Amino acid sequence: MGKFLNFASVIVTSVLVLSACNSANMSVDKQSAKVAKANTSSLAIEPHKNLNQKPIPLNIERVGEHEVNIEMTAQITDIEITKGNMYKAWTFNGEAPGPVIVVNEGDTINFTLTNMDPSIPHSMDFHAVHASPSKDFVDIMPNESGRFTYPANNPGVFMYHCGTKPVLAHIANGMHGTIIVKPKNGYPTDSEVDREFVIVQNEWYKYNDLEDFTNGVPSNVVFSAKALKEGDLNTNGTVGALIDTPLLATVGEKVRIYINNVGPNEVSSFHVVGTIFDNVYIDGNPFNLMKGLQTVMLPASGGAVVEFTVTKEGSYPIVTHQFNHATKGAVGILKVTKDGLDDGGKTMSH
Repeated sequence: MGKFLNFASVIVTSVLVLSACNSANMSVDKQSAKVAKANTSSLAIEPHKNLNQKPIPLNIERVGEHEVNIEMTAQITDIEITKGNMYKAWTFNGEAPGPVIVVNEGDTINFTLTNMDPSIPHSMDFHAVHASPSKDFVDIMPNESGRFTYPANNPGVFMYHCGTKPVLAHIANGMHGTIIVKPKNGYPTDSEVDREFVIVQNEWYKYNDLEDFTNGVPSNVVFSAKALKEGDLNTNGTVGALIDTPLLATVGEKVRIYINNVGPNEVSSFHVVGTIFDNVYIDGNPFNLMKGLQTVMLPASGGAVVEFTVTKEGSYPIVTHQFNHATKGAVGILKVTKDGLDDGGKTMSH
């Protein structure tokens, strides 16, 4: 009798969970449709309404063994959040999240920010450097440029963002990204890693609505892939981008993901379905090594390097285990095949 009751309980629980999932999906579909109808151009401030500045590639040049020049832009560019729903984002280089920056531990960064926004000041706050915020992270006025120099002496996976008041509005409107400072002695597992990817998690709210940014909940939470090298997948904060174009790996390979939760408000519980993290370097620092983790907790701005081995063919969903956020879009797919190529087959998704 006890076994029968337990079995019945499982059936009832399963039905309730399936019903809840279907209701949640219907709710998200309705919400997305409602948002898609909104014309964000009409909500934009007047100087931004007809502005859609073409993305400008990141300009990074090594000028010495331990010195790099980095040039970036602050600009207004339309970003597609859900299919057909464009957000007139405040961006770095026309991307949201912005392009990934990679430097080496011990580098001196000569940084130039050109503000192409005709109406609002913007700035840069690099979490990866030691600086004087009142001098090195100052506002750059519209149609002007600022140049700053600072050292990158700590290895890791760090957030960068606009630091102009109100900071929340600038980050939530799209001015966020990731800078990776590679350890001077590398990671202990460098020789074992076969594939590397960069994934950035961010949130979207009602368009340019500081009240919603402050007290609301995100309408969408998204994973983006940012290119480490030319030819890598590079996406903006678009729901489903890493499902439509999954990341790829070969059976038996060790995969490394640089993950950064740029928020601005929510925690990420980063998890890859079907595997366990062999190595996790919290904040990307090789001294912060943890082993055998199922999930990595990332606060807003938090980063990590995670490594795992894929042992079988199939679709490995990448999620935040805050499943209300996964339902809002924070899902990607790592497709594992015999040859590491996309076989065109259907992918499993959460």
